[in-house]
Amino acid sequence: MSKSNLYKILLTVAISLLSSIYSYAQENEDTIFQTSIVDALFQGDYDGNITFGELKKKGDFGLGTFNHLDGELVGFDGVYYQVKSDGSVHIVTDSMKTPFAVVAFFEPDEVETIDKPLTCDQFKEYILSLLPTQNIFYGIKVKGAFSYIKARSVPEQKKPYPPLTEVAKEEVIFEFNNINGTFAGFWLPGYLDDINVTGFHFHFISDDEKSGGHVLECTLKNVQLEIDYIRNINISLPDTESFNSANINKTTTGDVKKVEDTNKPTKE
Repeated sequence: MSKSNLYKILLTVAISLLSSIYSYAQENEDTIFQTSIVDALFQGDYDGNITFGELKKKGDFGLGTFNHLDGELVGFDGVYYQVKSDGSVHIVTDSMKTPFAVVAFFEPDEVETIDKPLTCDQFKEYILSLLPTQNIFYGIKVKGAFSYIKARSVPEQKKPYPPLTEVAKEEVIFEFNNINGTFAGFWLPGYLDDINVTGFHFHFISDDEKSGGHVLECTLKNVQLEIDYIRNINISLPDTESFNSANINKTTTGDVKKVEDTNKPTKE
C-alpha cells in the first residue's frame, strides 16, 4: 500500500472518529436523561433497571434513588453518592442500579454569589427571578455554607413493595446546623407533572461526605449558585415486568406533594 493511500485511510478514520465524538457531544449537550418516570416510582416500581456505569455516560450531575429504594442519590462533578436511611454516605459503584434517576452533563449558563441569609422559600423565589423563562428545564447547583438544613432519606424496601406514599411514613429526617456542602437538583415546569417532580427538587451532600439527603428546608449563609439552561429531555422507559404492569395513572399531584413535603421526627 502506498503512503498516499495509507494517509487517506488514516484521514478517513480520524474524520469518522471525530464525527462520532461530535455527534455524541451534541446528543448529550443541554439534555436531561431520565430513567423511568416518577409515577412508576410512586406505584412501587423500585427494581433497578440501569447501572450507574451506564448512567454516568448520560450525565455527571443529578439525583434519584437506588435499587429497592435504598436511599437518596445525589451526584455532581462526576461523582455519585448514596445517602442511606441510617445517615451514612457511600460512593456509588458502577455495578449498582437505579429504578429512577435524572441526570445531565452540568455546564452553568449563569453564576451568582449569595452572601446573605435566605430561607429555602426565599432562595427559590430568587432563583425564579433569574430564570429567562419557566418553559424550559434547569439544572441547579448550590455550593457553600448553610446555617440550617433539614433533609431526609428512606429505608430499603422488600417485596411486595408498598407505594411511595406508604414508604414516606418510614422516612428518617436529619437536621444539620452550620454545615458546608452542595445541593444538586433541578427546576422543572409543571407540564411534566406525570413524568417527574416539578418545581424545585434538591439533594444535598456535605463537604466532608458524611451527611446528606433530600432537602426539605434550609437557610443559606454564603453560597455560589450555578444554573444550567436545558432544552432537551431524553426519557428511557424500563422494559421490565414491574414497570409494564404498574398502574401508573393512579398517581396524583397531591401524592407527589405529600411525599415531597412530609416532615417526620428528627434523627440527629
